[in-house]
Amino acid sequence: MLVHEFLTRSARRLPDKVALVCGERRLTYGELDAMANRLARALAEGGVVRGDRVALHLHNTVEAVVGIFAVLKTGGVFVPVNASTKTDKLAYILNNCRAKALLIEARNLEAMNAWDTVPSLALAVVCGPKAESAGSGDARIRAFDAIQAECPATELPVTHIDLDLACLIYTSGSTGEPKGVMCDHSNVDFASSSILSYLGSREGDIVLSVLPLSFDYGLYQLLMTFKIGGTLVLERTFMYPNLILQRIQEERPTGFPGVPTVFAMLLQKDLSQYDLSSLRYLTNTAAALSPSRILDIQAAFPGATLYSMYGLTETKRTLYLPPDQLAQRAGSVGIPIPGTEAWIEDESGRRLGPGETGELVVRGRHVMRGYWESPEATAQRFRPGPLPGERLCYSGDLFRMDEEGYFYFISRKDDIIKCRGEKVAPKEVENVLHMLPGITAVVVGVPDATAGEVVKAFIVPNGATLTEAQVIAHCRAHLEDFMVPKFVEFRTELPLTSSGKISKLGLR
Repeated sequence: MLVHEFLTRSARRLPDKVALVCGERRLTYGELDAMANRLARALAEGGVVRGDRVALHLHNTVEAVVGIFAVLKTGGVFVPVNASTKTDKLAYILNNCRAKALLIEARNLEAMNAWDTVPSLALAVVCGPKAESAGSGDARIRAFDAIQAECPATELPVTHIDLDLACLIYTSGSTGEPKGVMCDHSNVDFASSSILSYLGSREGDIVLSVLPLSFDYGLYQLLMTFKIGGTLVLERTFMYPNLILQRIQEERPTGFPGVPTVFAMLLQKDLSQYDLSSLRYLTNTAAALSPSRILDIQAAFPGATLYSMYGLTETKRTLYLPPDQLAQRAGSVGIPIPGTEAWIEDESGRRLGPGETGELVVRGRHVMRGYWESPEATAQRFRPGPLPGERLCYSGDLFRMDEEGYFYFISRKDDIIKCRGEKVAPKEVENVLHMLPGITAVVVGVPDATAGEVVKAFIVPNGATLTEAQVIAHCRAHLEDFMVPKFVEFRTELPLTSSGKISKLGLR
């Protein structure tokens, strides 16, 4: 199935059912499908054709949801970018994928000087405040609301198949340069169906998501809910847990996806003040929950079934722990999702048995196509499988397995930091720190009860006069919020390895 058919098929079956609740807006499947058709027409008129990349630099909004399906209806490839991504990194992503079009807030389009910095860009659709007045007289700039008022809602002819790319999901790598994971329609369709099957999802489900659509875990809440004809309650942020609890009470969701940070924040509140009885299931991924935190969640949400899961962008989802195994295997992230296979290998390629530690290897239709125009990185992560032409994904994560085939996460092989469910490349933060004159800086991840891990920067000033507040303010101006160091420690020198390199192990 093509991914935009998740919306169109549900719109044909359930045109008057509320599909999306976003802020004060409640939109039916029929309304959303018509809106996506109008935007698809405008994108096509602006030059978007099959295979073109269209970026969405937006918060969790109606425009972002419509934009995703509109791009797919043109045969294009949508590229979701975190709304807190700063101008330089946004320009890097747009140039890396040679974006043909961009959905963005008007103020951010003005700030990045897009036409000079991104030569491939032919069209910008502006959203939010001041959108109507942005780029007045410039045919390359169109306002989202004006498009909805002017363009017909007829569908474009389908020109693509399920082997075509559906999206590029940019993920941080150890080099600090984001890489675009290529996901084709069949990858997304299979992963969605597999996850829906073990969750037991149904048409009557209401899912409340506080996760950004730029995060693949958040994106799939939208895609999976629309695939089954459910209702998505899309929130902009999880930073205000009292408001989220109020929304759960008001909207009566049956499903709530979270990450350890979200659950830690909720558990700090007096949950007895809210009616949370509608929740049938909770899901967790991005970082493993500790056994004690699992017990806390189960006590706080006694009527909900908890699914502990593991995944990576390169495969979407890989493992899940059947809820009936939580009591005896609380430290496990489970078994392969339906229709897939996973095992553990050592560095020589030998499959390992129970109790041995090695790299997790994944086989299945959810193994993505590789990294966008990055053959060396693709060859390292995606390698030949047992069948001719098949790809396996080497996760880069160390695991062990018990006698019954349940997997346990040990650690990452690289030094990527997982903060609030998002990947942080230390090199990217270090590059920003080294913009400060004269300093030497190194970044590591340190454990945090709420965020899983947070960023800590070690700085040798080398004569520069700096305070912790100045360093953090500098980082806030150049990095997404989850990348900003929580701690800054000044030192006269940094520990070195025998070969003269900075010893991050010594700093941890």
